[in-house]
Amino acid sequence: MKGVLLVNLGSPDSPTAKDVKPYLDEFLMDERVIDVPVVLRNLLVRGIILQTRPKKSAKAYSKIWWDEGSPLVVLSERFAAKLRVHTQMPVALGMRYGSMSIENALRELSEKGVDEVLLVPLYPHYAMSSYETVVVKTMEVQQKHFPNIRLTTLPAFYKSPDYIKVLSESIAAGLKDFEYDHILFSYHGIPERHVRKSDPTKYHCKIDGSCCSINSVAHNTCYRHQVYETTELVKAHLGLPAEKVSTSFQSRLAGDPWLKPYTDFEFERLAKEGKKRLAVVTAAFVSDCLETLEEIAMEGKEQFEEAGGEHYKHIPCLNDSDSWVQVMANWVNEWQQNEVLPV
Repeated sequence: MKGVLLVNLGSPDSPTAKDVKPYLDEFLMDERVIDVPVVLRNLLVRGIILQTRPKKSAKAYSKIWWDEGSPLVVLSERFAAKLRVHTQMPVALGMRYGSMSIENALRELSEKGVDEVLLVPLYPHYAMSSYETVVVKTMEVQQKHFPNIRLTTLPAFYKSPDYIKVLSESIAAGLKDFEYDHILFSYHGIPERHVRKSDPTKYHCKIDGSCCSINSVAHNTCYRHQVYETTELVKAHLGLPAEKVSTSFQSRLAGDPWLKPYTDFEFERLAKEGKKRLAVVTAAFVSDCLETLEEIAMEGKEQFEEAGGEHYKHIPCLNDSDSWVQVMANWVNEWQQNEVLPV
């Protein structure tokens, strides 16, 4: 029997420092998130970051928390529930970090008799700290606890025509009645070294402004190339003026060079250049979460307005929209029937 395993990022169980701390510990101690030797990572995370960050993060989570729980979890659960209506296969939801574990999700499928699983990392783009860590963790759990289950993984779908179409339509709906001066595609940031580490050629990814446009096998695992490709494909699909669209990267840790330009710097630059009406798209995520709802929709608005901007619009993620559910249903059903991954 075939089944589907959806995996998203995860969330603390509550917006309190007590619950945020173990969640952050699991997240930041992941060697694909902070990729330094374990002794140094332990010192950095447990000796420094976790001494102050949980309280600050809990305050941020409390600003976006819903009555039903974490927005990311609630939206992911709604998406999974809708997907079940469109497929005859069992569908389970797990999280890379937190109490909704991948192990529990695989156990749910196994107990229903599933022995072939389509793993769906709910990330459009390939990155060590998102897509890759989901795949590696799921394989580890499968090999240790469910050796009789066979895994197939849905590739990163950043340029799938179906995905680009549904993303573009969602953005167009978000822009309705909003006369923008500029649209900023803000993606989750990663250290530049992650791009180089993910380069199978070990020489292509120079992050020099041109390597992303030169065809290479490295693009299959290059986050930078993939996010720029998503922006360009959406821009072409919607016929957006090139001069009114740009890409940036949000969320970074101090001490290392991360992908540029930085989103917070772009808010200031665009406002000072006279862009009074700004729309922001957070296409690194399919579900709204802390980074989109607090960092971009709230803090970003303040940063833009403080720099002189006047009107700010955050475009919601795809979340559990019916059109996005239908795209995913088409993919998983195609795999069930023909073992073909259309993306």
